This record gives sequence, C-alpha cells and structure tokens, in this order.
Amino acid sequence: MPHRFENAEEWAKRFDDPERDTWQKPDEVVKALALPEDAKVADIGAGTGYFAVRLARAVPRGRVYGVDIEPDMARYLGERAKRENLGNLEPVLGGAEDPRLPELVDVAIIVDTYHHFGDRAGYMRRVHESLRPGGRVVIIDYRKESPRGPPAEHKLPPEQVRGELESVGFRQVGTHDFLPDQYFLVFERG
Repeated sequence: MPHRFENAEEWAKRFDDPERDTWQKPDEVVKALALPEDAKVADIGAGTGYFAVRLARAVPRGRVYGVDIEPDMARYLGERAKRENLGNLEPVLGGAEDPRLPELVDVAIIVDTYHHFGDRAGYMRRVHESLRPGGRVVIIDYRKESPRGPPAEHKLPPEQVRGELESVGFRQVGTHDFLPDQYFLVFERG
C-alpha cells in the first residue's frame, strides 16, 4: 500500500492526537513489551514518534531507533528527541527494503505500518538480520473489521502476518488482545 507521509507537522496533529491514546493504549503496549532498562529497540515506521518517545522513556539506559523512510519524519523525530530531552532516541532514515539499523536490537516494533511494506518477506528478512539472537519483533496492525486504519482491502489478517513472518525464520511466541481495533503479535527470531 504505497502512501506518502510528508509534512510531519501536519501528520503530528493526527498521529499524536491525545484521543489516539484511548484506543492505541500506548502505555499498556510498552508495558506488555517488558523491556529491560538497557534494551535496544527499533520503532519501525516511527513517524512523529508517538511510540518512540514512550519507548525511549521506558529504556533510560538503552537506545531507541525511530526508523522512517520519510526524510521529514526523521527530521521531526530528531527535533522532538532534542525538545523532549531524550538523548537515547535516534532517528534513522530507513529504506523501503531495509530498516538500516546501525546495530543489532533486542526488539523491533512495527505499529500500524506492516500493511504498507511492499516486499514484506524481503523487508522482514532484513529485520530478522537486525535482531540479536532471541530478539523479538512485534506487529500491531488493524483488524479487518476495525473502523480505523486503512481501507479493508489493505488490512492483513493476523494469520497472513504469522505465515509471512514464519516463512523468513520467526516463530510466534505471544499475542495480546487488549487493543480494541488491532491485533498485537509477538515473534522471536528463530
């Protein structure tokens, strides 16, 4: 599903709208990740930093890479990290085929973004290579029946996501069901 997300300041009004907290439940999501304080985390499709800033606060002795393919989003996230005094949050200008992470990470989280990937298997192979042994990838995306998110024809069922990730060496190790509009799948690097 190709889609451009230029003009970060405009997108921030939507992405960081406090109303989003009621259904996205970001604090519960971060808590469910059970991250050690020194974890290295990649927020892939970080956008304006809705999750990245929360993750950075959750891992004060760790590092968070906010990955986005839009240069303006990476710029905005870097400025936001400075503004919010989050020295452990680093924007990364990723590619459409590769997150371009500067080091191996413990966890990669992909929220509301997986359905945008063109070559999902190829991209997830790169994510697999970017994780430490035993590292996890978390996919949170919209259920088909959800009134939120992209049009229904662009939404992927969790079974399809599971199959795609298993085909590149991940194995599902968990799921959470507290999000009203999305599935929350946890995979481990095999």
